[in-house]
Amino acid sequence: MLTNRSLKNLALSGGISALVNAFAYIVGIGLVFTYLSPIMEAEAEEYVKFIVEHQALMHVWHLLIYLVAGVAMVPLALALHERLKDGAPVLMRIATAFGLIWVVTVISSGMIIVNDLGIIAELYDKNPEQAHIVWLSLSAVEEGLGGALELPGGLWILLVSWAGLLSGNLPKTLNVGGVVIGAAGIVTVVPALYSAGYVFGIGAILWFIGVGVVLLRSTALYSSSRN
Repeated sequence: MLTNRSLKNLALSGGISALVNAFAYIVGIGLVFTYLSPIMEAEAEEYVKFIVEHQALMHVWHLLIYLVAGVAMVPLALALHERLKDGAPVLMRIATAFGLIWVVTVISSGMIIVNDLGIIAELYDKNPEQAHIVWLSLSAVEEGLGGALELPGGLWILLVSWAGLLSGNLPKTLNVGGVVIGAAGIVTVVPALYSAGYVFGIGAILWFIGVGVVLLRSTALYSSSRN
């Protein structure tokens, strides 16, 4: 059984991680709608050329939205599991499993694309046409793992929010919002509802901020109970 100090540290790390995730996605989405918007729907040739010319920017962008966000998800998932497990033990086991699966897919996608940005740039200098073909293949793998379909993340947020409703250990508004956001992520597996991913992405930012604030505030309770 965890001590109050351990619980406080877990809640603290989870709260900080939630805010780190929110920050990563705010920056990531902000770049999509500003600096990167001209090439988001571009043909492969134009996109690859942009990668070559702005390699540092693309590296930082993918590092934030995949690797930083993925790593930060681990303490957050564990902190939420600890907070909600007593009120909904079975549901939280399932939810945390999907949360960690999401971590694996996000980090895997990030490692693939961050590693291959330099490879694509080098290949482009020798054979631009081949670089386009390789990029299309790699981006298909990356999108399939964690860049397009939001099933694991949607299930995690939905199940955590449902456990929060059952246990009462998270604010009701946050839980109801989480159920809607999670459902939006899940339905991205249906081609006609792929655009629901925008609802999931922006909604997840708000959910991360809310969860982060709740977890950070709870650290004071562990401190007072220890005293």
